[in-house]
Amino acid sequence: MPLTLLLDLDDTLLNTNMHVFMPAYFQALTAHVSGHIPPDEFMRALVGGVNRMNDNEDPRLTLREVFESHFYPRLGASKDDLQEIFDDFYEHAFPQLAFHTAPIAGAVEFVNWAEAAGFQIAIATDPLFPLIATQHRLRWAGFDPERFKLVSAFEEFHFTKNHPAYYAEVLGALGWQEGGVVMAGNDLYRDIFPAQRLGLKTFLVEDQPVSPSEEATSAGSLADLRRWLETSEPSALEPLYASRDAIWAILLSTPAVFPRFLHPLTDGECRCAPKHNDWAMNEIASHLRDTEREVHILQADLMLKKDDVFIPRPDTTVWASERNYLNEDAAEAIDEFTAARLTLLEKVKDASDEIWRRNVRHAIFGPSNFTEVMGFIADHDRLHLQQAWQTAQMCLGKRV
Repeated sequence: MPLTLLLDLDDTLLNTNMHVFMPAYFQALTAHVSGHIPPDEFMRALVGGVNRMNDNEDPRLTLREVFESHFYPRLGASKDDLQEIFDDFYEHAFPQLAFHTAPIAGAVEFVNWAEAAGFQIAIATDPLFPLIATQHRLRWAGFDPERFKLVSAFEEFHFTKNHPAYYAEVLGALGWQEGGVVMAGNDLYRDIFPAQRLGLKTFLVEDQPVSPSEEATSAGSLADLRRWLETSEPSALEPLYASRDAIWAILLSTPAVFPRFLHPLTDGECRCAPKHNDWAMNEIASHLRDTEREVHILQADLMLKKDDVFIPRPDTTVWASERNYLNEDAAEAIDEFTAARLTLLEKVKDASDEIWRRNVRHAIFGPSNFTEVMGFIADHDRLHLQQAWQTAQMCLGKRV
């Protein structure tokens, strides 16, 4: 399977110098709206909205929704009053900030090489900006935004890069493809450590020779990154989603990811399976909902009560036909799955390390433990998100 390469943008592919760029950006935005909003009030609302985006852990809310739920009430204004002004800023004023940046030498050549090598490339930039702003920055770096499999932005993403769930959301949106995954970026605390907590291999992009911390396994320039990728064994780059942090990130990200596969589809397409005996989107969504409600929550309750309990695992594959999942509504089913998943997470969020090590007896896998069973739930998520991604791609391909 091809390697999935997650690339940071600012100071990885584009020389941005955020200590210069961000004040210039805020100043330009404040000036653009100054005829409508007092500058001090605007900055307080803006900074407060950004802080709430960084803190968000609710998979039901996009970062845009989180930001706007604070920003507009703080200003005492409605979105309708100001949206046209912001649209004009990002269309006409934001591009003028390009002179604060510069392309990084060798970045275009590196991406060209990675594409030729067959890598799946996503731009894993912090999704604090609207998509139009990130597209501008990609062009400043010398790239057509359309060439990438995914570009993260605040309209669709639910977590920022200080959360491992952000990286799980990226990989989920890409369909949890098999094979190696590498995150490359210049920031230890937003690019490297959170990605490692998910179980990903990482590369610290740094032009100057550095002595990276023990956690940052490799470091150097983009040229060094290319040599590292060329000489690494593919199996050595495969993720390991076995830690408590990784499992939690996957479980939290799944309700955030699934709706993006549904949004482009019609009701008829949600009833369409790729081939005979495959599940349609309605069936996948309903299966996730009922398994969460009737299996996973029960398993968690049993494991939380005491050590060495027996963990049942009924055959849920027959439910699709028995319960007529094909005629369910996928969007409604995912809303109900999300409610059940949040219940599960609430139950286990305060479980001690001792509980996460607790031994159990699993109906299928035999002797196991709390962490491993929670990992089985995360694996179940990844399997069905991969299935949902493939189903959505088939439906959209047929439409074309």
